[in-house]
Order: sequence, then C-alpha cells, then structure tokens
Amino acid sequence: MTEQTPLDRFKQALTGASRALAHEAEVEVAWSADSPAQAGKNFRVPLPGRNLPREQAIEARGFADSFALRLRHHDEGLHGKGAPPEPIARACYDAIEQVRYEAIGAMRYAGIRDNLNSAVAMRTATDPIVRADEAKDVPLPSALSLMLREALTGEPVPERARKAVDLVREDILAKIGTDMDGLVDVLDDQRAFQDLTLDILRDLDLTLPDTPEPTDAEDGEDEEGESPEDQDDTDEEDEGAAEPQASDARSDVTDGEAEGDADQEVEGEQQMSDGEPEDDGEEGMQPVRPNRPWTDFPETFEYTAYTEKFDEEIEAAELCDLDELERLRTYLDSQLAGLQGVVTRLANRLQRRLMAQQNRSWDFDQEEGMLDAARLTRVVVSPGHALSYKIERDTEFKDTVVTLLIDNSGSMRGRPISIAAISADILARTLERCGVKTEILGFTTRAWKGGQSREAWLADGRPANPGRLNDLRHILYKKADEPWRRARRNLGLMMREGLLKENIDGEALLWAHDRLLRRPEDRRILMVISDGAPVDDSTLSVNQAGFLESHLRKVIDWIEKQSPVQLAAIGIGHDVTRYYKRSVTIMDVEQLGGTIIEQLADLFEIEK
Repeated sequence: MTEQTPLDRFKQALTGASRALAHEAEVEVAWSADSPAQAGKNFRVPLPGRNLPREQAIEARGFADSFALRLRHHDEGLHGKGAPPEPIARACYDAIEQVRYEAIGAMRYAGIRDNLNSAVAMRTATDPIVRADEAKDVPLPSALSLMLREALTGEPVPERARKAVDLVREDILAKIGTDMDGLVDVLDDQRAFQDLTLDILRDLDLTLPDTPEPTDAEDGEDEEGESPEDQDDTDEEDEGAAEPQASDARSDVTDGEAEGDADQEVEGEQQMSDGEPEDDGEEGMQPVRPNRPWTDFPETFEYTAYTEKFDEEIEAAELCDLDELERLRTYLDSQLAGLQGVVTRLANRLQRRLMAQQNRSWDFDQEEGMLDAARLTRVVVSPGHALSYKIERDTEFKDTVVTLLIDNSGSMRGRPISIAAISADILARTLERCGVKTEILGFTTRAWKGGQSREAWLADGRPANPGRLNDLRHILYKKADEPWRRARRNLGLMMREGLLKENIDGEALLWAHDRLLRRPEDRRILMVISDGAPVDDSTLSVNQAGFLESHLRKVIDWIEKQSPVQLAAIGIGHDVTRYYKRSVTIMDVEQLGGTIIEQLADLFEIEK
C-alpha cells in the first residue's frame, strides 16, 4: 500500500471536520487550483503547497468551514424566495447572507473564527474593492458585507480593503440608521435576518419599496417546493452562486465560478446575438482552383491585424517552470481520478468502431461467397434461394490526424476549462490507443485589453479601423507526433491562474487549419472546444460591431465548404451550432462517453 503524504492526511482530516460541522456524512472535499467553489456537498478548496505551509492550510480550512456552515445553516429555498430582482441588490443580499452563516460559526468556535478570517483575507485580496481610490469605485456588496461582518463578529475590516470601506462607511451608516443593530439577535433565524436585510437594501435605495413581489414569491414557492432530493441538483446548477462572496458583484465576466451556468449561458447568448447573420460567411467565396494553395485565404474575409509583431506561438513548457507544471498536472489528475471508467469505456467503444472500419466490411445477399450464418433459416425454408451468401469487401481506412483546438479565454475559467482539459486528455489517450495521431492546441491573448499592439496603435495617433488590436498567444500543448505520455504534463498548464485572457477564434482556427494541412495524413479532423463567441475588448472598442464574430463565421464557412479539413466543435455549457454545422454540447465530463464518442466516430466514417 502506498504511504500517504501529509497532503493526503490533511485532506482526510479536512473532509472529516467538514462532515462533522455540516452534519452531512456525504460531504467531499477536493483541491482546486482556481477559485474555491461549492456544488452541493462537494467542496473545492485552495490547494496548499507540498510542505503544507500553515497559512495556506488555514485558508483551505477557512473555505471548507464556510461551505460546511452554509450546508448546515442556510436554506436555499427560503433564500431564493426573498431575493430581490435588482442585480446590485441581489449581490448585496447574497453577500449579507454569507456573513450571517459565517458569523454563526465564528461566534461559537474560536478555531473556525481564525480559519474564516484567513478565507476572508484571501477573498478580499482578489476583490475589486482593494483597487478602489474613490467612493464611486467601491463595490457596494463587498463594502456592506465587510461592515456587517465587523458589526456582528467584532473582526476588523481586512487591511487591504479598509481604505475603500472608509470611503463609503459614513454614507452607508447615514442611510441604514439603526437597522444593523438588530441583526446579531436573529443570526439563527434566517427568515427574520432576511427581513432585516431587505429593510437595509430599501434604505440604501437598492430596491423599490412599492414594487409588488407576487411573481418573486411564486418563483420562490416553486423553489421551496422542491424535494430535499432535488436540493443538490439545484446547488450543482447554481455552482457559482453556491458561494455568495462579496466579490460576486464584480462586473468582470471572466470569473467563471462567480456566476452560475445558467447566467453564463444568458450572457453568452447576448454576446453572440450581436454578431452578423450566418450567411455573411458565404459572401465572395471563390471556387477553388486546382493550383491554388489552401493557405491562400480569400480577400473577402475583410479582416486585418494592426500588427503581428507581438504575436507568439509557444510551447506550453516555456510558459511555466517544471515544478509548477507538475503541480498543475497533479491537480488535473485529481479531477480525472473518478473518470478512469469513462476513459476505458470511451477508448474501447471508439476503438471498436475504428477497428471495424479498418479491418473488414461485408456485402450481403450475394449469389456466391461465404455462407451467411444469419440466413441459415432461409436456407432451411427455401433451399433453392440464391441470395444466402456474403462477400468480404476491402475497406480503405485513411490515415488520420486529429487536432483539438481549445479556447483558453477568461470566460472558460473554472469549471469549463477543467472540462476542456479533461476532454483533451481523454480524447488524446483514446485516439492514441486507436493509432490516430492527435495534436492539442490552445489560443488566448498575451494581455488583457490590447497589450503592446494597443500601445503601438496609441503611439501612432489612433488611426481609424485598426483591425485586431491585441497580442495573440497560440499554445502548443501536444504536437501530433509527440506521444501522450511525454506531453501529459503540459495539459496541466490550462489550470494556471492568469493564463486565460481574451479569445480571437477566427485567427486561431486558421492557425490550427494551416498546421493540419502540412500533415501527410489522408484525413484531417479539426475539433474546436469552446464556450461561445470571440471576445477582445480592445479590438471591439475601435472597430465596427461584429468584427471578430463576422470573421469567425467566414472562416468556418470557408473551411466547411472548401477545405479538405473536417471541422467539428464541442460547446462547453453553450450551444455553438450557430457557428458550426457539426457540433455537440456537453455540460459535464460525465457526458463525454455518450456525446463525444458519437461526434468523433461520425467524422471517421468512410467518405462516400
């Protein structure tokens, strides 16, 4: 038996403590390289270092304690029933509720108090409140929750946020008056605490006092009417909302965990609906000339880049040191631990499909050949029937290469990028078992909001319609001729905080397509793993609307209609059929075996 590491023993102890605190025997604790999150009884807490530094251990304990207190002292149905419809008010409402159940633990257990203080400090460090220099820049949910925490537990506002809170403290206190005084007396009564919270929100003019709320009440009744068995499902759907943090109110759309999957889908649809009609990609399409190289792209793409000087194509190992890469891969392996059965089933099913194509196929109902065992009854009933034989038909199975192109944008952060990395890992191993070469690529930008390209544009006097205005970063995770075992460590890079920025899909597709065309294999397949529309704030702010999306549609249309490359897409939590004719959507890794297998196997079918 393998000896347990200190990290393994700490995880076991943390799981046991969380179960005891939550009064739930099914609580499970897992490590996370991204923001901590809760999905029902599954906790994801920050991964401490190998040596288990005390500060990092306390932070992990703090988030685990917070999630456990939520399970024990928070009623999701009641919370949803009273929630205000206004976005800012709802963010404050959620943040205050988190203060309530964390205050219950802090006031009863001194150890939990210290743990929660560390978790609050960690959350605050990444909150926009630490960057606020003026009162108008202070996020109200964050400031209000920190002030209430101070009033209920006596714990001071973290040093990083103290200046910002002081900017709005007097104004908040002047509006709410003595409403805060009664909260400590009703900590254990969620309904009474909720009523006082709504009074505070009305005093702050965040909700309308005369607005009728029958619709909200009805919705709340539906939620409250859910059976206890459905509670976990609700928590899983509202993965981001399961941890109502002070930072939930930030407007940064790149925080994947901060919002639920349903909210992400709405946002994605809004972004994509701003694009141009699908038939834009058909304009000016030229017939392919026999001597025309496939890299000679149509001029009608009407797409330019202000400068390509700062773009980079880089291997994953060059973006991260070896130790960090190993740690990230360990985290990815922990996510894959429960999916070994999925990997095996997927590999076996796909292998059977491919081997069947490679080995043999039959023509039935022939007048001569090998006796068809399935027709033996026919022979007995009608001995003179001539069509009871089969003939083996030679099947040409083309050498195949598959490229997986993964969206490494900020909107993929958290659960989506985990699913994408797991998908790539499983598919790479599966295809390698089947003798199919696989290349894994990623695309993002080097910086937020323009980088050096934008600086060059500003220095040149801001010429109109500059085209793409950011620095591309195209990442090689695994080359086609590289074995999976040699490249497996690189896939962990997708878990790295700070890697995921903006996404410019059209140019990434052309890059992956060009690499495929240089391959010697007869069949070339390009699979895109993404969660929605191309987004780059710097580019979209100075070009016509739909600049990036229009280019993506035209590139996709050109590849699908004229290129020898077979194109398919996998949507992570979002429907991508508005872009790709051949596409499938998955919501979780458990769906890999049922959906991706069919999508991929269809691409391997013999071309008629």
